[in-house]
Amino acid sequence: MNGIFRSGKFNAASLSRRSFIASTVAGGAALALSGRTAFAQGSDTLKVGFISPRTGPLGGFGETDGYVLDLARKALANGLQAGGKTWKVEILDQDTQSDPSRAGQLAKDLINNQSIDLMLAVSTPETINPVADACEAAGIPCLSTVMPWEAWYLGRGAKPGAPSPFKWTYHFGFGVEEFHKAYVSQWNLIETNKKVGVMYPNDADGNAIRAHLAPALAKEGFTIVDPGAYETGTTDFTAQIALFRQEGVEIFNSFPIPPDFAAFWRQAAQQGLTQQIKICQIAKTGLFPSDIEALGDLGLNIGSAAYWHKAFPYKSTLTGVSGTELADGYETASGKQWTQQLGASLALLDAGFDALKASADVKSKEAVAKALSTLKTTTIAGKVDFTSGPVANVSPGPIIGTQWVKAPEGSKFALDYVVTENATDPNVPVGAKLTAYNG
Repeated sequence: MNGIFRSGKFNAASLSRRSFIASTVAGGAALALSGRTAFAQGSDTLKVGFISPRTGPLGGFGETDGYVLDLARKALANGLQAGGKTWKVEILDQDTQSDPSRAGQLAKDLINNQSIDLMLAVSTPETINPVADACEAAGIPCLSTVMPWEAWYLGRGAKPGAPSPFKWTYHFGFGVEEFHKAYVSQWNLIETNKKVGVMYPNDADGNAIRAHLAPALAKEGFTIVDPGAYETGTTDFTAQIALFRQEGVEIFNSFPIPPDFAAFWRQAAQQGLTQQIKICQIAKTGLFPSDIEALGDLGLNIGSAAYWHKAFPYKSTLTGVSGTELADGYETASGKQWTQQLGASLALLDAGFDALKASADVKSKEAVAKALSTLKTTTIAGKVDFTSGPVANVSPGPIIGTQWVKAPEGSKFALDYVVTENATDPNVPVGAKLTAYNG
């Protein structure tokens, strides 16, 4: 296998070369911090970095972060209780502009020039991995979420079966096994020929999924039709579509960035492929209403997966809000439809501040890292437990089967996002029956 994973090894330089965003790293002046300071800086102030993609091709992942950070800052307005003391808190948030190189530069600026006590990073390998690498090199505790943990762990140089090489960096959330369970559960809800056409890109996500998920699905009786890795930014998918039509695939699965899927799916409709698809199951794109709305009628009945949904029955340990309260609050404040990223970003803040509260000394990087390594808590997105993960430094989390359907009459939004299966967290209620794409 070529590209990012060669002979099973991750090639960091290839990720940079093949990055789908041209490097836009600005000078030091462009790295001015956007975080708000509630208190004067001093030895009694905790400084927490928060890095996410709020603009660019991955901007959907960070669209709701401003609202979530406002909630967190309000909850921390009177400080954080830790170690028998009240600490003032400053959250310094940064936008990667969807650029991996910029993500790494922002992390280094927060570490070297802002002297942060804890780093939080969220959403996709293009954001998280360069931030985590910078923190590992500098000895800064870092917590992240929202990318397959295999792409975080193995993609950064860890070896299967070997001790973890990471001391400072920790990641929680879904992995290939969660996708495996969710997809098998979801795809068995509708009768198909079990032929699955897959489009996995040549990036950290795509290569991890191809190496680990596709074989697991094959063992469940699904026939995987894989035309091979494609490069991000591809505009002509005629060859892949022809293969899928020839093989008669009735299930489609992909992990693309939004522009790539939109191009593929429109071409698939023009060339007759969508007419034979019974389940269209996508990840990385199709997570947010804007992704689906951009497709018009072609977006209806597309299957997705949720790492958080407003139906999750948990509350935020930092702010106290429930899933419904979080979603409704965002819609009222923004006028936009809620997205699953709300709960994921808040869960990161929940877990990060829970680790600080559990630390023996919040101003000791070693103590904070140790608190992360033993963290057991329940965030708004569910359980985080670093004491029982599949590997050290990792706590797996759920992926719930979902579907985009037409909203009920009278809704102020065009789409409804419904839960169709819950194999990875039975506490999440199923709200609707899965509908065939051409049902």
